[in-house]
Amino acid sequence: MQMTIVLAGFGVVLLAIIVLIVLVLKSRSAHPDAAPPDDMLSLKGQLEQITLQAGTQASAQAEQMAALSKRLEESLATMNERMGRQLHQHSEKTHENLNKLAERLAVIDAANTQIEQLTGQVVQLHNILANKTDRGAFGEVQLENLVRNVLPPDAYEFQVQLSNGKRADCLLKLPNPPGDIVIDAKFPLEAWHRMQQAGSEADRLAERKQLGADILKHVKDIHEKYIIAGETSDSACLFLPSEAIYAELHAHMRDIVDKSYAARVWIVSPTTMMATLNTVRAVLRDARMREQTALIQKEIGLLTDDVMRLGTRVEKLDRHFSLAVKDVHDIKISTSKINSRGKRIQNYDVDDKPAELTEDTDSIMPPQISEDTLADELSGGEKAADE
Repeated sequence: MQMTIVLAGFGVVLLAIIVLIVLVLKSRSAHPDAAPPDDMLSLKGQLEQITLQAGTQASAQAEQMAALSKRLEESLATMNERMGRQLHQHSEKTHENLNKLAERLAVIDAANTQIEQLTGQVVQLHNILANKTDRGAFGEVQLENLVRNVLPPDAYEFQVQLSNGKRADCLLKLPNPPGDIVIDAKFPLEAWHRMQQAGSEADRLAERKQLGADILKHVKDIHEKYIIAGETSDSACLFLPSEAIYAELHAHMRDIVDKSYAARVWIVSPTTMMATLNTVRAVLRDARMREQTALIQKEIGLLTDDVMRLGTRVEKLDRHFSLAVKDVHDIKISTSKINSRGKRIQNYDVDDKPAELTEDTDSIMPPQISEDTLADELSGGEKAADE
């Protein structure tokens, strides 16, 4: 802005000088022989003064221009430094963002690889579920994992052949009642797959009806094959390897569920199977506790007999201690009499008088035990030895 003002002032001075020069030249061309008048002289002086002032202003303006140029260079240098610093910071941030972007792309690539693997596994699972034999093996493996994770090894058995020649996928060994419970893991999924792939609502309803019919037939087969009076429980379980089918049954086919309950065939999913197995484990724990309770009661009875026998023997031992204490007391009395008589004998003076005994000699004899007491002691000792 300052540079623009200086250039504008310099232009005005230069324009004034040019105007004066033009006026002088015109006056000379009009009167070439005439002497220059005083106005011309004064005009010439003013022109010189203006020229001098213009030179001074030009010098000042040159100095201002130099100072302005210096400040401009300093500002440009500062701006360049600031821009360089900002560019460096932006470059670092850009590099950091690129590194983060590369890391995220690597994560996305890994996730994409996992998705591809999962897609392959889903395709394999679809192939398994599409084949009857593989589907049955899949349900059996899933059921086996659930049972092994919850129940002790002696509470179940797989692929058990029953008395009617049928082979059960899993047999839960429970006390009677309720008795052993059979779990079947083979479930028809063809109608379910067709229902999922149905293009119209009418086709979907038709396949749902077919699914209900297949389930009822399977429930009837389980009731006839795996519920044997006197060998198994009066109920059995139908294991569904999918929570979606279980939800479909309870949401849209309640009549099928009610008919399965009437046939005493319980339809279970992996989640409800886990709850059922925990209930079975609680029943087994209660049965074992009842067995242990009977053993504990028997041991308590034997312990009571031992305590009573111990009390009898303690009473006998107390009688023996009482007799021993009495004997020790009598022995102490006799010992005291012997000591006192010995001291008197030591202090006895020999003279013509005969010695006079102050106490009866029989008093220093040890105490006698009666025959009845001795017989009781001997009989008590013999009885204690026999016991």
